[in-house]
Amino acid sequence: MFEALTRLFQKSEPPADSNDPKLSVAALLVHLAAVDGSMTDAERATIRGVLMDRYDLDEPSVDRLIKQAAERDAEAVDFYRFTTGITQLPMEERVEIIRMMWTVVFTDKQNHELEDNMVWRIAELIGVSSRDRTVLRNQVRGQRVAGEASDA
Repeated sequence: MFEALTRLFQKSEPPADSNDPKLSVAALLVHLAAVDGSMTDAERATIRGVLMDRYDLDEPSVDRLIKQAAERDAEAVDFYRFTTGITQLPMEERVEIIRMMWTVVFTDKQNHELEDNMVWRIAELIGVSSRDRTVLRNQVRGQRVAGEASDA
């Protein structure tokens, strides 16, 4: 009985890949796309695209990564699980993660307040400054507006 109680209160080890930055970033992007209540096909495509570009993944690999990320996101109670490993990355990589997040946010050319709040919280957790976060938001929003104007 003592053994059973001990196991109950022991902290379980996180899965070996829980500190994989790719998986953490993918989980954050999946959560971000759905935080406003729905994930559009365009947001799904953007997530696939930014992950493929950033991590040089092929389609089957990115699909597996996104599936794992969605599972991890569904299990998570907060962002700490995903941001812990990211804080160990060089600042340039952390800034790029915030850029990726803004790219997902502006896929639908809107900036929902829940999306904005999530990017702000993640930037704070991984040590990206408010200034950098704001500059990135304006850059990505500007690129989306410019892209929309050239499509017309």
